[in-house]
Amino acid sequence: MNTPLQRKPDVTGLSRRQWLTGAAAACLGSGLVAVPAQAQELFDLDKVRASGILKVALYKDNAPYSDGKGQDMTGVDAALALALATEMGLKLSLLPFDAGEKMDDDLRNMVWKGHYLGYGPADVMLHVPVDKFLMVENRQALIFAPYAREVLVVFHALDRLPTLQSGNDLQNLPLAAEQGSGAASTLIGFGGGRLRSQVRMYPTGTQAAEAVIRGDAAAAYLSRAQAEAALKASGRPAAGFGLTQLTLPGLADNGWPIGMAVKSGHKQLAQALESALQKLRADGRLLAMYRDRGLTLVAP
Repeated sequence: MNTPLQRKPDVTGLSRRQWLTGAAAACLGSGLVAVPAQAQELFDLDKVRASGILKVALYKDNAPYSDGKGQDMTGVDAALALALATEMGLKLSLLPFDAGEKMDDDLRNMVWKGHYLGYGPADVMLHVPVDKFLMVENRQALIFAPYAREVLVVFHALDRLPTLQSGNDLQNLPLAAEQGSGAASTLIGFGGGRLRSQVRMYPTGTQAAEAVIRGDAAAAYLSRAQAEAALKASGRPAAGFGLTQLTLPGLADNGWPIGMAVKSGHKQLAQALESALQKLRADGRLLAMYRDRGLTLVAP
């Protein structure tokens, strides 16, 4: 699948997988005021409230964040979408979508314009890298409210790889990664390609983690959330596996924050969503969404 965790989000032109500031124009002395802009902002939030429905865009095949079909999607982002809608007194409507070639495509299709086939846009999109370069290149979207940090790790079987200090320790071991991900590209390119012949690709990051759990691979490079989700599903003791953060050339060593995006002019809606998120964080509901799924909530 496509997962933001595996795309470096601080470079424009990447896909999700490889990866409230409002400027008011004042015309002093002209007699003009900013009423139309403010009215439009209020209208957008009022329109959502009047519909009684919050439309939330979620990535397909992005376990453990969002996976499944239609309105029955499961995962952290699906749970967060429901909690946000409930906190705002709204019903939830999910808009699952396939990741595009670039993050720019996803923001255009699901946030500010809509797909040319007539799908979208949603009121808000989740799992968006909160990154200044992405913001500059996509001014039609307002990216805000980070709720977690996506972190890449080497998930390894301790009986085959007890310690891990650098990429050199991965030599001569069967490795796993998610097809098309930034993590996979980094792993293959390490040391001029010295690990290339050892890496087997899997359709998703969780399947790469499952390969380590089964013993088909000694280690996999993927997101912490994917590794933890696969481990919980397997029922295997966590003590037999390591989750080691390893700095490899080409990807941020401390991960990247993930948040939300709305259309750039919808600042009142963004403020309402951020307020709802703050309540979910303050009373522990956001943390519970992660813990209940065996995941670690890494602060953004």
